[in-house]
Amino acid sequence: MGLQHLLAQYGTQYVLALLTTWRLTAISFLVAFVIGTFVTVLRISPVNVLRGVANVYIQIFRNIPGAALLIVLVYALPYLNIVFSYRTCVLIATSLIPSAFCSEYLISGINTIKPGQIEAARSLGFSFFKIVRFIIIPQALRTSVLSLTNLLIATMLTTALASQVPMNPRDLTGIVDYINTHDTGGIMAFIISAALYCATAVAIGQLGNWIDRKVRIVR
Repeated sequence: MGLQHLLAQYGTQYVLALLTTWRLTAISFLVAFVIGTFVTVLRISPVNVLRGVANVYIQIFRNIPGAALLIVLVYALPYLNIVFSYRTCVLIATSLIPSAFCSEYLISGINTIKPGQIEAARSLGFSFFKIVRFIIIPQALRTSVLSLTNLLIATMLTTALASQVPMNPRDLTGIVDYINTHDTGGIMAFIISAALYCATAVAIGQLGNWIDRKVRIVR
C-alpha cells in the first residue's frame, strides 16, 4: 500500500494515534516527575528507614522491563481481585519506571550543589523541608533540564507498551499493528509512525534545549 493510499484510508486514525501518544506521554511524565521528586526527597532525608525504602523503590523500577510490569498489572493482579482498565495499566507502567530514572537525574543535579549552601541555610535556621524546597530542588531542576528532556522522550517511546493491550484510540505503535492486521500497510505503516515519533522527539529536544539555555546555572 502506497503512502497516499495509506494516509487517505488511515490518516484520521494516525492523527488520533498521535494525540493518544502525546496524551499518554504527558500524563505519564507528569506522574513520574511527581513520584520521582518525592522519592528523591526520601533519598536525601535524615531518616534511615525512608532512605532505605526509596533506594529499594529505585532498584525495583529502574531494573524491571516495562513489558514485564505491564503483564503483571494486566494479567497477574486480577488473580488478587485487583483490576484496572487497560489505559490505567499502561499509565502505571509508563509512570513508575521513568519515575526511578527521574529520581536518579535529580540526585545527579543535587550532587552539583555546593555543601556550603546547605550549611549556610542550616546556620540561618532553615528546616530540612525549607532547604529542600528553596535550595535543593530548584537548583537540581535547573541542572537536570537536559536529562529530564531525554527522560520525556524515553517516556514517549515507552508508551509503545500501549500496543500490547486493546486500547481505543490506539497509540502510534498500536495503529501499525492494526493496519497490518486488517490490511497490507507493509513497511510504509511503520515509516509513518516512526516519522511521527521522530518529529515529536525533535520538538521535545528543541524545547528542552531552549529551557536549558534560559535556566542553566553558570558555575
